[in-house]
Amino acid sequence: MKRKLLFGFLALFIIFNLAVGWKVLVSTASADSDDAGYENLTVFTRALQLIRQDYVDPNKISYKDLTYSALHGMLSALDPHSQFMEPSDYRGMRDETRSEFGGLGIVVSTKDGVLTVISPTEDSPGFRAGILPGDQILRINGKTTEKMSLQDAIDLLRGEPGQKVTLTIYRPSSKQTRDYTLQRELIKVASVKDAKMLDQTLTGNFKLGYVRITQFNEPTAQELDRKLNELRTQGMQALIIDLRYNPGGLLTSAVDVCGLFLPPKTMVVYTEGRDASQRREYFTDKNAKQHENFPIVLLVNNGSASGAEIVAGALKDLNRAILVGETTFGKGSVQSVIQLPDGSALRLTTAKYYTPGKQVIHEKGVTPNIRASLTSDQERALLLQRRDAPLSSDEQKFVSEQKDPQLDRAVDALKSVMIYNQNEKQSQETPQ
Repeated sequence: MKRKLLFGFLALFIIFNLAVGWKVLVSTASADSDDAGYENLTVFTRALQLIRQDYVDPNKISYKDLTYSALHGMLSALDPHSQFMEPSDYRGMRDETRSEFGGLGIVVSTKDGVLTVISPTEDSPGFRAGILPGDQILRINGKTTEKMSLQDAIDLLRGEPGQKVTLTIYRPSSKQTRDYTLQRELIKVASVKDAKMLDQTLTGNFKLGYVRITQFNEPTAQELDRKLNELRTQGMQALIIDLRYNPGGLLTSAVDVCGLFLPPKTMVVYTEGRDASQRREYFTDKNAKQHENFPIVLLVNNGSASGAEIVAGALKDLNRAILVGETTFGKGSVQSVIQLPDGSALRLTTAKYYTPGKQVIHEKGVTPNIRASLTSDQERALLLQRRDAPLSSDEQKFVSEQKDPQLDRAVDALKSVMIYNQNEKQSQETPQ
């Protein structure tokens, strides 16, 4: 018995050190006010030994199975974004960096303990079915999402194109629950859309440009730069950037987008963790070419998350843009992926993002300068407008009857800024 216990203790000790490192073990032991880390490890090891000795099903008690199960529980207990990834999960995570994948086209996170839709990807099965930001996913193919890890939920949503998935969704705004049966497709993401000059019946004597960023991919900054140059040739005097329902994407892409509007070597965002060594600052490229300093409004809502919040927070804090809309989602934590010797990995939350003005993004979001909200009908009309597929006559009628108060407020804000700038310029030119 003592030999088994000693072997179990040594095995767990080795696994523990491989997983989180000697430094973490020592710091955890010193930080525990109630007991030393080694005594807690003894309890854990004793439980492991008893399971191996007495559990009824011997097929479930391999050291690998028990260790993986323990690590799954350990990481999921920390926060919704930390997780243990088995080798197959880790390989799948690396595949996510590709530009296309099989899925339903809905970006999800855990909010207040509930699996929640951040935003549907445009022209995807979820988008066409009418799934909205804020919808809560109660079941996936009949399996409850209560206590389900975020990664397990994503694994169920993604898969081979052509397969059907049934989601049971509760919509808090209407307090209704219904099932959606969707078919997975190969999701292709276009990041910059609808670059255009707004109609002058809306903008008056001013020439206002509009562009929408659906998410931040590798080519987003280059695409946006090209669209801005095209708008400038059309006489654009000011710009509205629509980040509503933008779930984020690559941090480097968000920083590069900021580089189009901020001077080179400007800090856009920084991270802070438990250790001073985890502070990192992200700057615009020293060789980036900044566009002319025209007025900008960013449209944001509670579907704007992660990279969209980094851009919004930076341009707001650095007084480069006015934010109009609603407080953003509040997904601003850093997950470090640490590969383990057997091909598995830890995705561990190690830091949080802060705006240049030292405002934390995570669980707080970025607040707009000018608050404006949409009714449920206005929100539905906006999403219908963004569908690539033709609208039915009823849908067209419905869309034409709805307004976009957030866009209207953005236009009003830009017109006010431009009128003020004109008056300032005239007063400086008038002889005193």
